[in-house]
Amino acid sequence: MWSPLRAYSVAIEAYPLLTKSITSSILTSFADIVSQLIERRRAYNDDKITHDYKRTLRFGLFGLILQAPWNHYWYLLLDLWIPVAGPFTYTTLVKVLLDQFVQAPILTLLIYLFLGILEGKTLQKIQSLIKSSFINTMKKNWIIWIPATFINLAFIANQYRVLYINCVFFFWSIYLSMVINNVDDGVKGCDDGIEEGALDTHYKKLDDVVDVEKEI
Repeated sequence: MWSPLRAYSVAIEAYPLLTKSITSSILTSFADIVSQLIERRRAYNDDKITHDYKRTLRFGLFGLILQAPWNHYWYLLLDLWIPVAGPFTYTTLVKVLLDQFVQAPILTLLIYLFLGILEGKTLQKIQSLIKSSFINTMKKNWIIWIPATFINLAFIANQYRVLYINCVFFFWSIYLSMVINNVDDGVKGCDDGIEEGALDTHYKKLDDVVDVEKEI
């Protein structure tokens, strides 16, 4: 009998990277759609605010081009360098530490750069944004992703690890839209409809979402 997981398993065997990339792109795009729905109802409470399709496209490209391929090869290399062992072992601890304190900061910086370029920001502004919010982004990342990474490395088979990350990232980004992304109620209109300060607030939300790492 057909099931989504079985279909995914067949696809992942035949086309591992392509399957992970497409799945990641769909999930990250859908997460942004849900996030924007929540933002319009909670922050703006205004049905006249239209959906930002470019932002959704950026999230989809992030999942397709960066998140899935990066994590696909990272986990392959991690298992190659450090063979798989039992869940509650020193080996798993080392893998989690490497993932979160070596790989995660590098990926986070790449995501800052990736999303910033797609949004049309200058390198100077991206650099300034990294200096002002990178540490805070990583602290939030570790709260969620250290336990999530332990589960991933200890209990999830390699071919399903990127899918697991995407699922965690999906709910994490929705949570951020409700808790972290508090767009100012007093935003005033301008030629583009929103002042620059509001756009910066929105971009800071993207900075916190990056963790993913995940790597959605």
